[in-house]
Amino acid sequence: MNLKPIMNAVTSRTSRQVLKVRKHSPVLLFTAGVVGVVTAAVLASRATLKLDDILLDAQEDLDKVREAELISYTDEMRQRDQVIIYVRTGMRIARVYAPAVGVGVLSILALTGSHVILTKRNAAMAAAYAVLDRGFREYRARVEEAYGSDRERELRYGLSDREVIDSETGEVTTVYDIKTGSSIYARLFDETNQNWNKEHHYNQFFLASQQQYCNDKLRAQGHLFLNEVYDMLGMERSKEGAIVGWVWNDCDGGPENNYVDFGIFVGNREMGMRFARGYERSIWLDFNVDGIIYDKI
Repeated sequence: MNLKPIMNAVTSRTSRQVLKVRKHSPVLLFTAGVVGVVTAAVLASRATLKLDDILLDAQEDLDKVREAELISYTDEMRQRDQVIIYVRTGMRIARVYAPAVGVGVLSILALTGSHVILTKRNAAMAAAYAVLDRGFREYRARVEEAYGSDRERELRYGLSDREVIDSETGEVTTVYDIKTGSSIYARLFDETNQNWNKEHHYNQFFLASQQQYCNDKLRAQGHLFLNEVYDMLGMERSKEGAIVGWVWNDCDGGPENNYVDFGIFVGNREMGMRFARGYERSIWLDFNVDGIIYDKI
């Protein structure tokens, strides 16, 4: 009987289970650490209940040694016996508290291990994102150099053109629409937003004031996360928004933008102009984040 297929199947399944354990190791270690801390506290409380009896026995032994009046019992022997009692009492206390201390140490190691693993993973993801972001920017530069900025913009934002006829003048104009969000950070500001209003002038004023406030906040605190901007605009937060944003750099020539732009006129200038003129009350917003900013702060 050929056992090799069976052994391969068992090895593959075992390796997969080990990989799953490694994947969830931070959660497992953190859970074990929390449970261990609680257990250590319970064991320490139980040990404390026994402490009074140990100290009472030690005090009785010390009283006997101090009150002994035997002729052959010298002061040197009395001091030696007192030291023995102290050592023996300390060992009894150590034995009583040893389980609590041991569980506590293991719990701290588990919590520390969880933190170390997550820190390494976050650093690896940040490095991977930085490489991808740099590669994408370089790719965009090559596309722009080969086909021009207009074509690069059409490809990046997925623009599609359509003809719009003015009902009053009959004038036909070509308008470019964005089929979807131009990036993973883009958000549509429309009637589903609590800050949206039927009056287009209100929407213009709201976005302009929020953009200015974001720039003021960026200069004031030195950094700004994308989720903070989402909050100001009444939009749902994202996982990416918790780590990407802007950093204020006083030095010229740095990689930071040094300003917050909602991208109203960047992705689709025609749509931005229609929004500014009041023909559109909704607009796609795409934010010019600097990328992950933890390593830039």
